[in-house]
Amino acid sequence: MTAPGLPAPVPAGAPPARPLALGIGCDRGTPAETIARAVADALALAGASFGDIAAVASITLKANEPGLLAFAARHGWRVHFYSAPELAAVAVPNPSETVRRYTGTPSVSEAAALLAARAPASALAVEKHKCQGPDGKNATVSLARLAAPSPADGFSISNRAAAQADTGQDAMDSIANTATSPGRAHAPHG
Repeated sequence: MTAPGLPAPVPAGAPPARPLALGIGCDRGTPAETIARAVADALALAGASFGDIAAVASITLKANEPGLLAFAARHGWRVHFYSAPELAAVAVPNPSETVRRYTGTPSVSEAAALLAARAPASALAVEKHKCQGPDGKNATVSLARLAAPSPADGFSISNRAAAQADTGQDAMDSIANTATSPGRAHAPHG
């Protein structure tokens, strides 16, 4: 049985139609393990794997979030951080006034996934999937199918593997260079 608001699970082994963008929101101090569990659960719902993720995004308030940065570094992913006004401009199916109160936008995970995917809300493969860790900290993730790449983007499925191979120190430098906001002491996941 599928939880309300979540799509029915895709049969095991069925590949997603296109690569995925991952949007992540979390409480301040959420461990990397909680984020990893939320992402693994969402990928299972989408019938996808970590290798299907081509873009990762969050809000600038999380640019120095240790658990998020550690999780992304573990996978060699660069995280793009969007401002609250950029995220607030995206129409999402599950806006939250609580998230807006703490972050300035009604959505973090769904809006970040859609911006990173360059796609409309209909591209969401998994909407606002929440996971609570044993310490009570929450992570919320969303997955969106990337819009079909165009030659103008300079990004194609064939060079996706090369982009994913950018790991190690280059990934850590990229993460460190995108950290531009000190964040808040505590903010709800989104």
